Order: sequence, then structure tokens, then C-alpha cells
Amino acid sequence: MKNGGIAVSEEKIFNIVVTVNEPYLPHLYTMLASALYSNPTAYFKVFLLHSSVREESVRDIRELIGERGELLLVKADEAKLCDAPTTERFPIEMYYRIFAAKYLPEDVDRALYLDPDIIINGPLDELYGRSLENYYFAAASHVGKGLNAFNHARLRTKGTPYINSGVLLMNIALLRKEQSSAEVFEFIENNKNRLWLPDQDVISGLYGDKIDLLDTCKYNMTEKLFRHKALELSQVRENCVVIHYCGKNKPWNEKYSGKLDVFYKETLKRLGEIENNEKELSQICV
Repeated sequence: MKNGGIAVSEEKIFNIVVTVNEPYLPHLYTMLASALYSNPTAYFKVFLLHSSVREESVRDIRELIGERGELLLVKADEAKLCDAPTTERFPIEMYYRIFAAKYLPEDVDRALYLDPDIIINGPLDELYGRSLENYYFAAASHVGKGLNAFNHARLRTKGTPYINSGVLLMNIALLRKEQSSAEVFEFIENNKNRLWLPDQDVISGLYGDKIDLLDTCKYNMTEKLFRHKALELSQVRENCVVIHYCGKNKPWNEKYSGKLDVFYKETLKRLGEIENNEKELSQICV
């Protein structure tokens, strides 16, 4: 297959799902830049599920992707979610990942959902090509036995993992076949006073037995996990594919606490160098 003159093997085409509002578009830009850099021969089909993103607001992202992929805006207005719990930190868009199978094209049978507060630090081939069999999702968990038990009590579940929804490999074909939107809305209604991290509460509570667990260190490294494991930055650089700045400790904030922001800053520096090179070339051509 060829895209824009670039030869791309079928194994290197990644369907990526993102769900953001306009204030988070700059962070999505950075995340996608890191993915493109770390996967130089891949072609990215990025499906942006949204309710209010304007075409003019994503021009920079389209230019960033260029011939390496495409960005498709997908309107995903779920009217029945109007009473679902949201906050400034957890806007309505967070629920759209749950319904990705409903909105993606029929020829898409799997997709990788990624939060925008992520840096891709390595190749995605192994993760994206992972066998899902009869699982709906593959995802990592950040909680130990104690907190997992607490979440079981809170969400009235038993024996299933509580996952982080920032990285989700999705079995779109199986979800399209088996998922019930009514069941999702009913779960939200029955548990809306118990939903603390709403989207991942729904996915963990409703589909826990349909989730295959990923290696958390490799595919959902966080500052907390970095400290807990007493890792070195060199180990993260060598072994961690996905670095996730989950929670309120974001690398674009001045008061960021930790060491993993170095990967975010490296991506910004790389973007700055690319921009400067383009300006120099344009001046030479004038």
C-alpha cells in the first residue's frame, strides 16, 4: 500500500482513537508527534471522536501528520450522556471511547485508544498486533490488591481487574457485534454516584472479564510507578513504550513534580527544531 508516495506495509497501519475537546488539542499534537517520531515507517489513521471540535482548530495537527497518515473528525454526540457525571477534569468526551465501535468505519476491526497526556517512547507494533481473542480490550492496571478490592466494593464487581483507560487496545469487531449501548447507559445511571474516574469505572465495572491485562511498566508508565519501582531514566528510555502523565501532575504545568517530564520536553524540543528547519528552508527558497 502507498500513501502520499510513502510505501507502508499493512502491518504498519495503526488505527488510533482519541477523544478530546479543543483546549486539549495542543497536547494531542504533542502526543501524535511523539508517536510519529517513534514509529517512523507507520501510517496513522487518527479518529478524533468529539462533540465540538472545529475543522480550523485541527489544521496544525493535519500538517503534522502530513503524508504519514490522516485525521478524521467523527461527531459523537451521545444525548443520553447528558446526565452522566462530568467535571472540568473529566469532560463528556471521556465517555466517547466506550462507544468507539459504534462510530468507526465498518472496515476497522481494531484500534488503539490513547489519551493526549501521553508520550510514545517506542514502537507500537507489538502492542497494536497483540492477539485479543475474545477480549474487548487490552489495558494496564495501576492498582494493587487493596485498592482493587475497594473498587470491587464501590462498583459492585468481583474478581476482575480495575484498569487505567488511558491506553486501550480495542477489539472493535467484537465490540461492534456484542456491545449494548443500553447496558452502558444503565450502568452509568445505576452507579453515577459511585463513578470517581467515570470512563474507566464504566469499562472496568462493566467489562472487567473482557479485559486482557498489559504490562503496566511497558505500556502505561507513570511517575508514581517510576518511583515505586525505583527505576532509572535509562531503563524507562530503553523499555517503556508509553509514558502516561495521568492525574493532575501534567508536564506542561510549571509545578510538575518528578523526572518523566524529560520525555515530554524532548518531544517539544524536537518539534521546535523541525519548525526552525522549515523556516530556514522557506527563507532559502525565497
